Amino acid sequence: MLPSLLRSACLAALALAASIPPAGAQGFTPQNPECIAPAAPGGGFDLTCRTTARLLNEYGIVGPAIRTQNMPGGIGAVAMNQVLAQRRNDPNVIVAVSTGSWVNLAQGRFGRWTENDVRWVGAIGADFGVIAVRKDSRFQNLSELMAALKADPGSVPMGAGGAVGSQDWTKAALVAKGAGADPRKLRYVPFEGGGQAMAALLGGHIQVFPGDASEVQGQLQAGEIRLLAVLSPNRLPGPFADIPTAREQGAEVEWTIVRGFYMPPGASDAAYEFWVDALRRMQADPRYAEARSGAGLFEYNSLGEAFTALAKQRTGEYRTLAREVGLVQQQ
Repeated sequence: MLPSLLRSACLAALALAASIPPAGAQGFTPQNPECIAPAAPGGGFDLTCRTTARLLNEYGIVGPAIRTQNMPGGIGAVAMNQVLAQRRNDPNVIVAVSTGSWVNLAQGRFGRWTENDVRWVGAIGADFGVIAVRKDSRFQNLSELMAALKADPGSVPMGAGGAVGSQDWTKAALVAKGAGADPRKLRYVPFEGGGQAMAALLGGHIQVFPGDASEVQGQLQAGEIRLLAVLSPNRLPGPFADIPTAREQGAEVEWTIVRGFYMPPGASDAAYEFWVDALRRMQADPRYAEARSGAGLFEYNSLGEAFTALAKQRTGEYRTLAREVGLVQQQ
């Protein structure tokens, strides 16, 4: 009799445990979850959505399959307008975001919306800015480049993907500003992406390429370029381990290309906590480090309140810079 009762009790306990949703999921379960990638297939936003959706499903963190919807336009402007106008209470949607989105928010390119109009969920990883020159460049370190910019900002031709005001241009502007130079006087050449800028650097058409770690790694390992600095808080691993940060060289310049998500402002607290916890559990999975690296990202953990503070702080800093260089009007 006793063994039978114990067996029944154990079975009942197991059934109860199976019926309890995981931490963070209590009170909310997504229905037809969706990730909006504010760009065409194949870009960083698309990779952010598809990688995260796949891993959340594979790791058993989100049960229903997460659909990715591509919504290109304005580096996130179209997506934010659609979400805030038509889906501001939808708890089932998350939207991919990056540092480039914050730059555009700061410059008013999202219309009337600001960083205070959405709920910032968290980051899944990051890339970091770098200052690259050719292997035979006259610049041996960041200090030499900054001295040249201070003496004459227009004497150093540089270029990257995106026009004046883009995040690649902003990296160069921050370096110039740190040197005491006027970013408006930079000799900056815009290209259609980092690939064209790298070709121009190797061809001698520009002298400096303010790019990203992930896009220069191949040329760095091939010995075709030299990095004057990585714009990360700390040194990066792998082939970047010997490259000093800008801060190590006395320049308070950092550029973190965060990749993460926001969700509609009217979503419930339970839904918000569900998605924050989902990202937390994904990052805690022992398989995640390899998956993140495969997506070209470095470790960068910022979730919930911390990510909200980061989004607002960085957007505010970019807005200040944009006003200083005349990209937006003073208010």
